[in-house]
Amino acid sequence: MLVTEVDGNDVVVRYDDPGHAATHVGVWAHLRLGDVSMSRVEGGWQVRLTDLPVDRLEYLLDIDGTLRPDPSNPRVAGGPFGDHSWIALPGYREPAWLDIEPSPGRRATLTLSRTGAGRIDTELWTPADAPADRPLPLLVSHDGPEMDRYGGLTAYVGAMIATRTLPPVRVALVSPGPRRNQRYAANPRYARAFATRLVPALADAVPLSHPPVLMGQSLGALAALHAVWTSPHLFSGAFLQSGSFFTASLDPQESGFEHWREVTGFVASVRAAEQAPPDAPPTTLVCGTAEENHANNLAIRDHLAAIGIETGWGEVRDGHTWTCWRDTLDPHLTALLLRVWA
Repeated sequence: MLVTEVDGNDVVVRYDDPGHAATHVGVWAHLRLGDVSMSRVEGGWQVRLTDLPVDRLEYLLDIDGTLRPDPSNPRVAGGPFGDHSWIALPGYREPAWLDIEPSPGRRATLTLSRTGAGRIDTELWTPADAPADRPLPLLVSHDGPEMDRYGGLTAYVGAMIATRTLPPVRVALVSPGPRRNQRYAANPRYARAFATRLVPALADAVPLSHPPVLMGQSLGALAALHAVWTSPHLFSGAFLQSGSFFTASLDPQESGFEHWREVTGFVASVRAAEQAPPDAPPTTLVCGTAEENHANNLAIRDHLAAIGIETGWGEVRDGHTWTCWRDTLDPHLTALLLRVWA
């Protein structure tokens, strides 16, 4: 049987097809990999991927136009659109906190049924041994249920609490709702609902020891920056993962996005600002080095720092994946939380 394997710093992707029933087999990934079409070999198909820009390759097989995980590779990473195969290159190390038994938590739901942005559903995670009336710091995550399921957010927080790296902390997992792109594309209605409805509702539901830290991934990171930019006094920090900070010069490939004008308009307004909003909190940005978003994240990082916002940066050799965002939590989110909650 043909099996995908790592060969030095290369990945040799193989597909077992003894009778060559397929007419075309290739590799699909959120990366520029060059020629990814497989050649016929004895027993099936094969391609050697060289000079990879990542330490961990997440991919699917393209078999006659149908994308599916690699049947020869038992490693899969989950996501909202199904499982993807992945393979580790010699430079990849999983986060150490994955080996730590996390402190357990309890969960509760908070629903705001009528806001200017529609219904907002949030799941609140609290350390199991924390009294309900104890004021604690609060970490709020856009795409929260997905970041928890695929990026291990509460497992990370639980591990940091178990090792006393972080103090006990609550986590608010905010659902994007059914119209995620519209809600997160620098939408003033959502930013207003977040600031005037959700943050007060969270403060009513659980006692806070500090203003919350807001985080988000991809378009959710753009929405997080938009919320912090328009209501900076409400937050003690922001953690922006692979933000969709599109500009016409850096991201022409995204110009067909349905909310391109809203996103680029907001990003242009941020980059045109000559000073930070009053009370702008410390902000850390992280990104995969192989992402198309890498350049626009660097540009936003440099501008935020130039206008006086305390700005941190982190990166890993990965693409635009939930695992990339998981792998940037420690030490980068850890350092931000310790800084703002000290």
